[in-house]
Amino acid sequence: MAPIALLVVGAIGYVAYENVENLLTDAARRTKPSKPVDVKDIVTTTVTILTLFGAVLAGVYAYRKQRLDEGDAHRADASQLADRYTTAAEQLGHEQAAVRLAGVYALARLADDWEEQRQVCIDVLCAYLRMPYEPDPTAAQYRQGEREVHHTIVRVIRDHLEAPWEPTAWCYNQLDFTGATFDDADFSGSHFRGNVSFDDARFRGGSVAFNHATFEGSVTFNRAAFGGAVTFNRAAFHRTVTFNRATFHSGTVTFDDATFDDGATSFDNAGFRGSTVTFKRAQFRSGRVTLENAQFHDGTVAFENARLHGGTVAFDNAQFNGGTLTFNNAEFNRSTVTFSNATFNVGSTVTFNQAEFRDGTTIFNRATFNDGSTVTFEDARFGGGIVGFENSTWAGGTLAFQHAVLAWGTIDFRYTLFEDGVVAFENTRFDGGTLSFGNALVHGGMLTFSHAVFGEGIVTFDNAGFVGGAVTFENATRVSPSSTVDFANAGFHGTRITWGPLSIPTNAQP
Repeated sequence: MAPIALLVVGAIGYVAYENVENLLTDAARRTKPSKPVDVKDIVTTTVTILTLFGAVLAGVYAYRKQRLDEGDAHRADASQLADRYTTAAEQLGHEQAAVRLAGVYALARLADDWEEQRQVCIDVLCAYLRMPYEPDPTAAQYRQGEREVHHTIVRVIRDHLEAPWEPTAWCYNQLDFTGATFDDADFSGSHFRGNVSFDDARFRGGSVAFNHATFEGSVTFNRAAFGGAVTFNRAAFHRTVTFNRATFHSGTVTFDDATFDDGATSFDNAGFRGSTVTFKRAQFRSGRVTLENAQFHDGTVAFENARLHGGTVAFDNAQFNGGTLTFNNAEFNRSTVTFSNATFNVGSTVTFNQAEFRDGTTIFNRATFNDGSTVTFEDARFGGGIVGFENSTWAGGTLAFQHAVLAWGTIDFRYTLFEDGVVAFENTRFDGGTLSFGNALVHGGMLTFSHAVFGEGIVTFDNAGFVGGAVTFENATRVSPSSTVDFANAGFHGTRITWGPLSIPTNAQP
């Protein structure tokens, strides 16, 4: 090869020399007076050209050699990473728990080092969690050391979800926990920005925490079974989180101080039996939280001190069979809360005590309140918006607005059917706004305004029908001549009416 290279270099040098000589000779002839060409100039120029040409060739050669070396190194690294993967997978399937633990850490380190196959490594760890797992040491299926392996995998995953800005973060990766069993697990501070599935997962005993977690991807808990304590305190929900058809048996699930911005969080068709679910001090802004078609059997769902400043909370078509739903001290402003077509059976209690309604809509349209159910707005403040019971049915339940203040807004009972039961506005102040029973039918039961104070507001029973039962204004007070109690076209059939000190409206026809 060396003789050939020398011949090539010699040929190139000769060609370069001839061309340089011709160029310099032509240039010398065009000068006046013409000068002879110096051989040294020809040699110097030729050497310079050859030097530049050689430098270019050397650069090309070095670049190509580097690429070849990098390719060899990459293939060597890939081979080494593949070997590490095989070793870690074998360790993860080992009989001894200590070896399985080593496999967990080895696979996590491999995911950090091998970005191209990071998702594969994560999939293996998630698949391990999906395998049959029995945390009870007294059970026949219990496996020695398995609980520590499970908890370690959860900790490793959580550690990779805490800092989304880190190059080794797993926040944007897919996490599939479908059907997994969790006893004690802590995902606090995690950032879920990819697709995450807890579908059909079982949360058994112990404590599972998502406190301060951020949900910015699609996260699903569909058909999951919750027991023990599961906490989402101070979590932030920005995208779609679903608990559809999930079951909450005993135990406690808390969303205290959580924020719901944009997106949708749904508990549609979920079942709550003897459990406690709380949204205390939660902030609802522009998002949507739905519990449509949910089933409540005993237990408690609490929105105490929640702030609903926009957004929607929907209980449409839900069934309450005992238990308590509370919005005590909640604040409603430009929000929508709906109970359309909901059913409240014996032992069910819904409370809005000391709640403040500034704007927005709270709707119980077409809802059914059966005997033994209770809805209370005691000490509530109505400064705007609408609370509607239009076309609802009261079959023996109790509705109480005792000590409430209606300063503005509307409370609407139009076309509502009252069959027995009690509707109480005792000690309520009507300082503004409108209370309407237009076209309502009161069939038995008690409607009481005892000790109520009528100021600037309007109370209307236009076209209402009263059959039996009792209506009382005992000890009521009218403090403003502009207040209105209107019974235009109302009909009374066997109804006992006590006007007390309130003057009988001219259009009342008992």
